[in-house]
Amino acid sequence: SIKAIESSSKEDDTMWLTYWVVYGVFCIAESFSDLFLYWFPFYYAGKCLFLVWCMAPVPWNGSQVLYHSIIRPCFLKHHEAVDNVISDLSTKA
Repeated sequence: SIKAIESSSKEDDTMWLTYWVVYGVFCIAESFSDLFLYWFPFYYAGKCLFLVWCMAPVPWNGSQVLYHSIIRPCFLKHHEAVDNVISDLSTKA
């Protein structure tokens, strides 16, 4: 999904690809922190509001904000290492 977002051909699916990248990162982070966070009152209501914000059909929705401010800079910094690991795994497979 990140490769599709960063490709030169932009289509209307970019918004949803951005959402799925943010959702995937959120699920990974939540799998580590869910053990502690579910004790907080209104945790699930806040989680639902966060996901609705990420899907909102506005230019400043959560997916765009989080992707461009956090995920994209991290990916651009480490994308060569990720590509090398993936190519190494594919040659071993």
